[in-house]
Amino acid sequence: MDKKCLVAYATNSGSTQEVAEAVAEEVRKGGVVVDLRLLDEVDDLSPYNAVVIGAPMILGWHRGAVKFLKKHQQALSQRQVAYFMTAMSLTKTGESQLNGIPVMIDPNLPKEPVNPGRLSLSEKYATVRRYLGSVLKSVPKVKPVSVALFGGKLEYFRLKLFQMLFVMLIIRVQPGDRRNWPAIREWAVNLPRNLELIDE
Repeated sequence: MDKKCLVAYATNSGSTQEVAEAVAEEVRKGGVVVDLRLLDEVDDLSPYNAVVIGAPMILGWHRGAVKFLKKHQQALSQRQVAYFMTAMSLTKTGESQLNGIPVMIDPNLPKEPVNPGRLSLSEKYATVRRYLGSVLKSVPKVKPVSVALFGGKLEYFRLKLFQMLFVMLIIRVQPGDRRNWPAIREWAVNLPRNLELIDE
């Protein structure tokens, strides 16, 4: 029987959905049956051998993604899982793993800190440890086999006022489209093997 993968996502304005679509397309090319769904449309994980969860960073990882992880923690702990996160800012710290979990970072995303020995508030916020660490802590039973951090897309007019103020004043990033499609597809190509969905 063919193994089945769920690619489930939350999105703020549609750009993360487009990333999820590209990920699902590459996994399908590996000969895997893939369902692509919004996170809040998923109630049952029993049909799936593996699950890929993607969402943007907005005041932390999208609340819908964290809520989904907590709700399905037990089922996810029994499956191969991968995460992808889209962000507009990432401080370059040299981290390529956290707690033994490999982290693939879009090479176009990280920025050198102004003073590596003393990170600013916005630089401290936008680190692999800050982004991923809080997620791992909230669902300790789930250990993803791979995590990817990709550049996202930001349009101020699509944000709620408090989100826009946070992005402008704390994170201090400019709007624009920072998605790196070759990096996204390169990570996704390896998912069937990493998620043990194909026989070597």
